[in-house]
Amino acid sequence: MRQAGRSLPEYRELRERHGFFEIAGTPELCAEVTLQPVRRHGVDAAVLFADIMSPVLGMGVDVELVEGVGPVVEERIDSAAAVERLRVSAPEEWAAPILEAVRLVRAELEPERALVGFCGGPFTVAGYLVEGRPSRDFVRTKALMYREPATWHALLERLTEQFARYVAATAAAGADAIQLFDSWAGVLSVADYTEFVAPYSARVLAAAGVPTIHFGTGVATPLLAEMARAGGSAVGVDWRTPLDDAWAVVGGERAVQGNLEPAVLLGPWERVEAAALDVLRRAGGRPGHVFNLGHGVLPQTDPEALTRLTELVRSYGQSS
Repeated sequence: MRQAGRSLPEYRELRERHGFFEIAGTPELCAEVTLQPVRRHGVDAAVLFADIMSPVLGMGVDVELVEGVGPVVEERIDSAAAVERLRVSAPEEWAAPILEAVRLVRAELEPERALVGFCGGPFTVAGYLVEGRPSRDFVRTKALMYREPATWHALLERLTEQFARYVAATAAAGADAIQLFDSWAGVLSVADYTEFVAPYSARVLAAAGVPTIHFGTGVATPLLAEMARAGGSAVGVDWRTPLDDAWAVVGGERAVQGNLEPAVLLGPWERVEAAALDVLRRAGGRPGHVFNLGHGVLPQTDPEALTRLTELVRSYGQSS
């Protein structure tokens, strides 16, 4: 899962000297941070070091990543006039450093290891723009959806166009797969997701041209089924839903990614091992399971626990 580097001392050393967007916008630094978890843990894929707000920087939005808060937008995008000011631009105009980082990582990775590109879901990014910062309930966002649906759809239309171009360019630069990360989809009802979100996520996923992973957090099974219908070669599952239950909802023909609780890695190894084996048993050896955490790596995680987890999963696959 993304953010795997946050627990690594080598990443923290870089962060002492460079800001987040400076790293993400400098090809050599971005490539280095992307590769650090692969070198340390020997995992099967690298996840591009990027942020869900990176594409809106190219739309003229000022974003600050505030420690302990998350992305903070200086001027909220909550009116038709504000939406009209958002510009959609070619990725080469604003994402050239990111695309170069993709090329650098792909050149260094072994052929059997995948590079996973990364993009935020249109709903989640729109929520940050409308709220101005992370929110627990997204009241302003929902009010805009209900009271001014034309403005909401105009905003999602612009974000979708920007994101679709971005994921296609990321794939063309060398990403083997794209993950669409809809962090806050779980605050929506199925009906609202279907009306206000699904068509836009579907367009971004379809634009990638490579295998895709569609992931949301806090997603109950009815909404998980709707997200699966929206698209994705694989559907990511967070830790709240047992993997076998989620797979039954998604459909056996679809790949599933997940879903160890990230916080369990803060506990003793015996608990980590038991929880990981439970996920693997629920997968039942079926093809199409990408073992992963159910969300990002917590910064407090001992890197050695992640390395041991990787070895455990790999040995389980070999033995069975």
